[in-house]
Amino acid sequence: MSQENEYGAGQIQVLEGLQAVRKRPAMYIGSTDTRGLHHLVYEVVDNSIDEALAGYCDDIDVTIHDDGSVSVVDDGRGIPVDTHEQYDRPAVEVIMTVLHAGGKFDNKSYQVSGGLHGVGVSVVNALSSTLEVEIKRDGALWRHEFDRGEPKSDGFERVRDLDPDEEHGSTIRFWPDDDVFETTEFEFSTLANRLRELAFLNSGVEITLTDEREQVEVADGDEGETEPRRERFRYDGGIREFVEYLNETKTPLHEDVVYFEDEEEGIQVELAMQATDELQGSIHSFANNINTREGGSHLTGFKTALTRVVNDYANSNGLAGEIDGNLKGEDVREGLTAVISVKHPDPQFEGQTKTKLGNSEVRGIVESAVHEGLGTYFEENPDTARMVVTKAVEAAKARQAAKKAEELTRRKSALESTSLPGKLADCQTRDPDEAELFVVEGDSAGGSAKQGRDRKNQAILPLRGKILNVEKHRLDRILENNEVRALITAIGAGIGEEFDIDDARYRKIILMTDADVDGAHIRTLLLTLLYRHMKPLIEAGYVYAAQPPLYRIRYRGETYDAMSEAERERIVEEECDGNPTQVQRFKGLGEMNPDQLWETTMDPENRILKRITVEDAAAADRMFSVLMGDAVEPRKQFIKDHAGDAEWVDI
Repeated sequence: MSQENEYGAGQIQVLEGLQAVRKRPAMYIGSTDTRGLHHLVYEVVDNSIDEALAGYCDDIDVTIHDDGSVSVVDDGRGIPVDTHEQYDRPAVEVIMTVLHAGGKFDNKSYQVSGGLHGVGVSVVNALSSTLEVEIKRDGALWRHEFDRGEPKSDGFERVRDLDPDEEHGSTIRFWPDDDVFETTEFEFSTLANRLRELAFLNSGVEITLTDEREQVEVADGDEGETEPRRERFRYDGGIREFVEYLNETKTPLHEDVVYFEDEEEGIQVELAMQATDELQGSIHSFANNINTREGGSHLTGFKTALTRVVNDYANSNGLAGEIDGNLKGEDVREGLTAVISVKHPDPQFEGQTKTKLGNSEVRGIVESAVHEGLGTYFEENPDTARMVVTKAVEAAKARQAAKKAEELTRRKSALESTSLPGKLADCQTRDPDEAELFVVEGDSAGGSAKQGRDRKNQAILPLRGKILNVEKHRLDRILENNEVRALITAIGAGIGEEFDIDDARYRKIILMTDADVDGAHIRTLLLTLLYRHMKPLIEAGYVYAAQPPLYRIRYRGETYDAMSEAERERIVEEECDGNPTQVQRFKGLGEMNPDQLWETTMDPENRILKRITVEDAAAADRMFSVLMGDAVEPRKQFIKDHAGDAEWVDI
């Protein structure tokens, strides 16, 4: 028997300690790209938030240092430093090096926590080239150091006694291991979005984010005086202020944010909501500070009770009008912004990603809280109640009118027919895992793509012009657009309430637009459609943006593609000695011949695809409202704030 085919006890590897984390990091943090990198920070911050939930922490400072490390400082109780009986080592060392070691399993140290698996900070330690921890407790400052998860032999020490007025707390500073991560460059905005969210969800806790890499002018300082970029988040109004923040780009129908809270069986429920004149609703649910993007029992309970309360009020006050039957959930939620937050001593999340809450008892508790709280609010605030109900009735009338209209008949035939749109050049494979759909800007580029593609697994759908801005229209109006209907039919999974991702004909939907302003606008319009009406496609990672090059540079028989002006300049100087044979600028995909389009943008061996993801649903929701909504002022402010980020290209 050859050695390659042997499979016995000798081939069974046992990964001890943190070796398993370093061997398979994606199992613990999701990925080793920028998303996984930032997850390290969240794991450390979550420990500080748990201290805040327990009532021992008020301030959390997160700093991105100019040496590539991140530190998290809190004023909590401090990580225990006494000797752990089972391991005969300092407790802080056990916490940092042993998986599933933590103080969150027995509900004694922490009544409520988001980190229930005991793998958080030990995983951060395993995936860091260096980690340092300083602890102020038990009357002293303690220090420990780790090297790729392993404690340094002389790393644990009592540094000094604490001053009488010195506060207790913990400081963890880590350097992510560049042998593990694709990038170790932290993004300020990504961290800010999550820390802002945590501050909203934990009223009274102040979280400060500082970036030593970027200097800004001191607001009230001397001319030329600078300091590190810093942003503070503190919201004493909690999720009420969260709703106000989400609605900054919208027009609320009533001034006050509806808020109520309840507690039953140790489960805390908080809810804040406000109706707006928008067509798109914005509802976000959280369990123990974790964004449950897939919803769960708490969201189901909220939706059920909300629909029932609004219907009861409409019927008892004669506000239902001439609508046929009761209001539906989609009518009631149109234009509604809401945040539901539950704190559970023993949450059961479905799946490794913790994006869906599974506790069945939570549904009834939330239903009861919403039924009582919202019902009481409506009785005490009849003007607000009337506005909310009137908005829902208008949505129901529009929905029911659409059913009777000729447009719905066209929709039915378009979405339920087995015939595919005529402009679609479909691929040969019927396996969705292999099939790719390129959504291409313009017939000219579509023609090149059809000729240059791999017919076996690449389908081409050219779109003419810019599709409707779906942020401003209801579904019946959206479906009048021929290009939208062609895209829906090609994907094959339906739209809106009828959408079923299991019916998607492609697992890769690639938006291929020109690398110019118009192309970016078309891509944004398409992403708005997908985010608002086919969101599971984005959540499943099926949506990509192609990255066609702006320039093709030739020099001594070699060909180089540049994605930007800066990259072109670098290639010309470094690869071509400042004297290229030819520099060709692609003004659009339609200018490329089929071979060029295949080589640069469609060939899996050479192409660059950017996967579209939604890490922070609330931030994404707000950004789509800013960019595509009716309010002009927030969009102008966004352009002013980010004008300096633009890259100017000579044409």
